[in-house]
Parts: sequence; structure tokens; C-alpha cells
Amino acid sequence: MLEPAEWAEAGIPLLRNPREVVSGLHSRHRPTPSTAVVAVLDHEERLAASASFVRRPAPADGWEFRNALLAHLRRVIPHDLRRRSPVRTAVLLYCRDGDERWTEEDGAWMWGLRDACTLHGLRCGAYITMTTGGWQVVGEGRGGRRPSSGSEPVPLGDEPAERHRLTPRTAGGASEPLRWAAAR
Repeated sequence: MLEPAEWAEAGIPLLRNPREVVSGLHSRHRPTPSTAVVAVLDHEERLAASASFVRRPAPADGWEFRNALLAHLRRVIPHDLRRRSPVRTAVLLYCRDGDERWTEEDGAWMWGLRDACTLHGLRCGAYITMTTGGWQVVGEGRGGRRPSSGSEPVPLGDEPAERHRLTPRTAGGASEPLRWAAAR
């Protein structure tokens, strides 16, 4: 488990526009409480892959969270272990009940994300919580009221900036919709 101060001191890269990332993941995965969405962003913060899954009802355990995150990362994107330094970043959005205050469960998720990133050759990115009150990037103090765990997702592509940022590039460089691997 990681405490918020440890997370803030870890040098986690800041998202340029967390609202776009959160809105895009919310639209794609429609998370409800106990849903984790792990996403991999490329060097320009475009979504390369994402997966969502529902947390099993058991005590918070960083090891189990790490294993679940790693299993889903392995399903949706190849590892970057042969690179000298990571070029892609994994972020985690966890939808839960309660308020925006940090919990021990959040600490276990943060530890699991950091360790899964190391084992998959990714840079560890933001940990985002989503509740009925909105979303928050833990350790940064940035957040918003929408989207929230109870709000309807905005259809993808309604905002041109979101389409550019959260639609992956194909091998030819053109943007086109792809099927996202999502485990539930």
C-alpha cells in the first residue's frame, strides 16, 4: 500500500488534460462502483489500449490488484521490457462508492499499479478515483464533478479535441476507430 504523500513524491507524470482522459475512459467503459479501468497512453497521451474489470469482493490487497492489472495489461498490449526507458504510460481509473477522500483500498491500487507498470515495462501514471461526487487525480488535487459514477457517458467523438486525443493512430498515421480490448 502507498500513502498519498509517497505517491506524490514518486514523480508520477502529470496528465496534460485529465478531464479528456477521464471522459474518454468513462465513455468507453461506463464504470460502475468496483470497476477498475486500466489504460495505456502513448507519448502524446493518446489511448493505445484499455481494459476494465470488476474488483472481487475481498479485502484490499495490493498484490492481488497488481496481478489483476498485469493480467489485463498483458491481454491488451505487448510489454515494453526491451526498451531502455518506458515510452508508454499506464493510468488507472477506479470507480468506487464513498467520497473523494483517500482510502487504504486506494493505497493498495496505487501500489498495484506502480508494480504492474514496472513488470510490464510501462511508466506509472495517474491514479484516478471516480465516485458519485465526481473524479479526482490522487496526489494532484485536480478533479471535477463530471463525469461521475452516476452520470451518463458523453458519446465519443462529440468533442473534436477528445476524438484527436483518445483515438489511436493506425500504422499509416491516420486516425480511425478501433475495437478496444475490454475485459469485464
